[in-house]
Amino acid sequence: MVSQTQLPPEIQLAQRLAGNEQVTRDRAVRKLRKYIVARTQRATGSFTHDELLKVWKGLFYCMWMQDKPLLQEELGRTISQLVHAFQTTETQHLFLQTFWQTMNREWAGIDRLRLDKFYMLMRMVLNESLKAVRTRGWEEKQVEQLLELLITEILHPSSQAPNGVKSHFIEIFLEELTKVGAKELTADQNLRFIDPFCKIAACTKDSLVLHNIARGIFETIVEQAPFAIEDLMNEMDAQNGEDEASDGDGESLEGSIRRTDLEKGKGTGDDEDSAGPVLQFDYEAVANRLFEVASRQSTPSQNRKRLYKVIQKLQDLAGGTFPEDDIPEKTYRHLLEGRRELKMRRRSLKSRSKNKRRRTGAGEGEEEASSPDLGSGTERKRSRKRVSPTVARAESGGQSGVHKRRKKRPSLKSRK
Repeated sequence: MVSQTQLPPEIQLAQRLAGNEQVTRDRAVRKLRKYIVARTQRATGSFTHDELLKVWKGLFYCMWMQDKPLLQEELGRTISQLVHAFQTTETQHLFLQTFWQTMNREWAGIDRLRLDKFYMLMRMVLNESLKAVRTRGWEEKQVEQLLELLITEILHPSSQAPNGVKSHFIEIFLEELTKVGAKELTADQNLRFIDPFCKIAACTKDSLVLHNIARGIFETIVEQAPFAIEDLMNEMDAQNGEDEASDGDGESLEGSIRRTDLEKGKGTGDDEDSAGPVLQFDYEAVANRLFEVASRQSTPSQNRKRLYKVIQKLQDLAGGTFPEDDIPEKTYRHLLEGRRELKMRRRSLKSRSKNKRRRTGAGEGEEEASSPDLGSGTERKRSRKRVSPTVARAESGGQSGVHKRRKKRPSLKSRK
């Protein structure tokens, strides 16, 4: 049997990362970070694909063994920040590639109770990978390499990613991009980030992927348009205020007003009021890019039909037609609340009117039962309804036929 000292360091670290004791796992994570920094600083030393797969195997079960939400969040942040320990871009991308490959391979074995912490780990790794690109100034080459890696491992038709990984990645992509680069990225750069989703939406044969991209990427952009415009107007107002403000008192007054607005937003408990900056997009450019890929002959008909609906919404935004146009955010929220209150009032009025009708109907029945004339009339009506068809025929033939039948009975008695 091979002793532990003869094993490669990656396997030793993976075994300790998957240990039963939390102290052993924490020490292994710290040693792994030091080992990554020391090895990637060498000119010739670098990790191979298989070595990083072994490392991620240990990190996966390190997260698997961790209990308690706060400790899980701390461990997920520590693991995701390991990407910054790599000194070269190639090793960083290889580390991220092996992470998504590990998630694709191990996804089917994750039980329901452990699913949330791996959702969180995917979100944190994506966030740190975007931060790594930000540290290099959002270079076009770095952005293209990262997007190519993500699309190849997750959304490409030849990818082995399960539906859960695909859906969650599409759901969190714009959210994490907003957190990392909303203050810095321009509309052209944001279009470059969503361009791979345009291509996948046009060529995919998976209806679930098409729906998730249309809903999680493009329709989200449309829904965030009022907030993006509001953010842009606030920036313009802030710049104009800084240019015009000459007294420090005016600046302090403006700052106090903004603070009170933020406190009001926090007091209402609405996360959207304190969401911060929003990604800016050139809606006409996005619509043109979508139309370019959707109008190709190779695009399936269902994809083209779905994308044309999104293109129409984007063209409306580019033309100045916004959802609930010229209605501020708070006013729009109060308007929705007013509509809900009106609906509730109408329902309550309808229920009250029904109850009144039932009560009045019961009162009229009691009055009819108490009055003798009306009661006899109702009894006559009921007796008329119960008349047999033979009697009805006799009545239609005249009263003489009825009297003849009644006279035959005493004649028979007299014969006896």
